[in-house]
Amino acid sequence: MRVVPSLYPEKMGGIGLHAHHLSRLQAEDGHDITVYTSDNGDSSLPGCERRDGYKVKRYRQVARPLNNTITPGIVSDLVREAEQYDVVHIHSHLYFSSLMAALVSQLRDKPTVLTNHGIMSQSVSKWVQLTYLPTVGRLAFESADRILCYHERDRNELLDRGVTTDIDVIHNGIDCEQFAPTATDGGDVSQVADDGSESPYIAFVGRLQPGKGAHFLIDAFARIADSYPERNLVLVGDGPQREELEALAHEEGVADRVEFLGEVPNEQIPAVVGEADVFALPSLAEGMPRTVLEALACETPVVTTDLKQLRPLVEDVGRLVPAESPGTLADALADLLAMDADKRDRMGTRGRERILEKYSWRDTVRQTTNVYRELLDGEDQATPQPVAHQ
Repeated sequence: MRVVPSLYPEKMGGIGLHAHHLSRLQAEDGHDITVYTSDNGDSSLPGCERRDGYKVKRYRQVARPLNNTITPGIVSDLVREAEQYDVVHIHSHLYFSSLMAALVSQLRDKPTVLTNHGIMSQSVSKWVQLTYLPTVGRLAFESADRILCYHERDRNELLDRGVTTDIDVIHNGIDCEQFAPTATDGGDVSQVADDGSESPYIAFVGRLQPGKGAHFLIDAFARIADSYPERNLVLVGDGPQREELEALAHEEGVADRVEFLGEVPNEQIPAVVGEADVFALPSLAEGMPRTVLEALACETPVVTTDLKQLRPLVEDVGRLVPAESPGTLADALADLLAMDADKRDRMGTRGRERILEKYSWRDTVRQTTNVYRELLDGEDQATPQPVAHQ
């Protein structure tokens, strides 16, 4: 049983995409997967369907306070159906469905895994989270038999907060066949420009909300626009900040060189990111951002906020800049754009090598499934059982 607030492709974003690929690949390996999720307000979606080898059960959203989808209908099914599964895998501690699944897993005494997709939310004010995390959030973490984190930073933060559940670090996975430099060959990247031209560009992929820092990126781009008149800025994604960002581009005088593509299917992202000269993500906070991993897998140098977990990943394959610092961000973008093309290509090659070494989806799936086996073997040391459901 996998419980997740949203699922790709109906909703773009890291958690839903992670849950989709993990379910798809575990199903390919012969496991029986059912994903319990929300319709996120889209009543046209089927309540139940099978696709990509796994089953999806959707529940009607009745409210969405603080971007948290509330689906009361999921509760009775979790209680009634949890017995069918060997393992309950909850994604994130921040959502209504996560908390309901945590309570049910304890009620039914089911082996439970919780993947931490980032301790702090980008959609909720900090004071609310500082109240939530030590109370309800802590309850979700403590209800699990094992917590999975993307990196040591989040693991250490949970330990510092007094969480006693066993924690494993399993890196976020990337499909290195889909996200590859060859994936962009022959792609119609000219679609990113209004006039149909193939102008070189800087790429951003993410939800258009303040925490992702796209407003700092537009500010930074405006500062270097005159020095690089052939470059454009392409933003992939949608969200509540879009109108504000479009207005900012007009105010900065670069509206004709900033392209808002909106939400783009995941299979088209490699072409957009892979053809970019530079990928930029100036987020205020992140877990391990999938978009940065995808850009590096496509051999595209990156500029990101100087977050502790990103330092060993980005240090020599891009540039790290302070948060909320458009001037420094502009300097970093200019540095990479002015770099000799061969040197930038070598930087991109090193980036892909790093992803292949540490962030392959197959490794993520193998390590995650091994956690399930460990939990099940711990229940019955004498007769270990293979994972039949998840």
